[in-house]
Amino acid sequence: MQEFLQQLVTGIAAGGIFASLALALVLIYNAMGLVNFAQGEMAMVATFVAFALINSGMSYWIVFPVTLVLAFGGGIVIQRVVIRPVERAPVLTLVIITLGLATLLNGLAGFVFGYGLHSFPSPFPAQSADVFGVFVSYRDLGVIAVSGLVLLAVYLLLQRTTVGLTMRAAAHHPEASRLLGVQVSWMLALGWGLASAVGAVSGMMVAPILFLEPSMMQTIIIYAFAAAVLGGIESPLGAVVGGLIVGVTVNLAGAYLVGGDLQLAVGLAIIVIALILKPNGLFGRASGRRV
Repeated sequence: MQEFLQQLVTGIAAGGIFASLALALVLIYNAMGLVNFAQGEMAMVATFVAFALINSGMSYWIVFPVTLVLAFGGGIVIQRVVIRPVERAPVLTLVIITLGLATLLNGLAGFVFGYGLHSFPSPFPAQSADVFGVFVSYRDLGVIAVSGLVLLAVYLLLQRTTVGLTMRAAAHHPEASRLLGVQVSWMLALGWGLASAVGAVSGMMVAPILFLEPSMMQTIIIYAFAAAVLGGIESPLGAVVGGLIVGVTVNLAGAYLVGGDLQLAVGLAIIVIALILKPNGLFGRASGRRV
C-alpha cells in the first residue's frame, strides 16, 4: 500500500507537469481554434534560456520568474511575427506553420546549445519527507506545489481580472469585441504569451527529471495532448483534470502493468479511447469544435 501511495504521488506530480502544458494548448485552441504543435518546443527553448541564466550564476528562484517573463514576451513575438500575418488562413495552413515552427525551434536549440544531454538543476532537495507514513520526495512535492500555484494563478487571471475576461471575450466573440473597442489581435497575442509562459513552467519542472536536450518535450507533449483531449480541448479546467488523470494513469500503468517502456503507448491509448468514447472530453461542450 505504501508503494502504491508513493506511485500515486509521483503520478500527481507528473500530472501537474502535463496539466501545465495541456493548459497552454487549451489557451491557444480557445484563442484561434488551433492546436499548437510547437508548444512543447517553445517550452524547451524557454528551459534552455533558464539553463543559460543559471549557468551565468543567477539563483534558480530569480531565473524562474525571469524565464516566465521572457517566455511570455517570446510568445507574443511569435504571434505577431509568425501567426498574425496568416491568422485568417485555413486551419491546415496554420497547423503546417506550427509544425514548421517546432522544427525550426528544435534545430535552433540544437545549433546554439548542442544536441548533447545537459543536467538541469532542481531547486528541491533530493531527500524524501514522511507524509502520513508515506515517503515522498521533496522534488515531487515541489513540482506539485509549483504547478498548482501556476495553474491557480492562471485561473484567477482568466476568471477574476479585467484583462483575463477581455482575453476570453476576444477569443470567443471577436466581432462583438471589436465593436466594443477591444484590440482583438493584441488579446490573441497576450493569449500566446500566457500559453508560452505556462508551457515554460512544465519545461522547467520536467528538465530536472529528464536530461535537458532539444527533444526532451516531444514525449511530454503527447501526454499533454492526451490530457487536453481527455479533459476537453476547450476547457482549462479539463486540461488540469485531464493532466492529473493522465499522470496518475501512466505512472501506475508503468509501475504495475506495462513497464516504463510502454508508458507512451498508454498516453496514446488515452487519446484514442477519449476520441472514441467522448470526443468532446470530460468538460467539453457538445456543440464545441473538435481537434
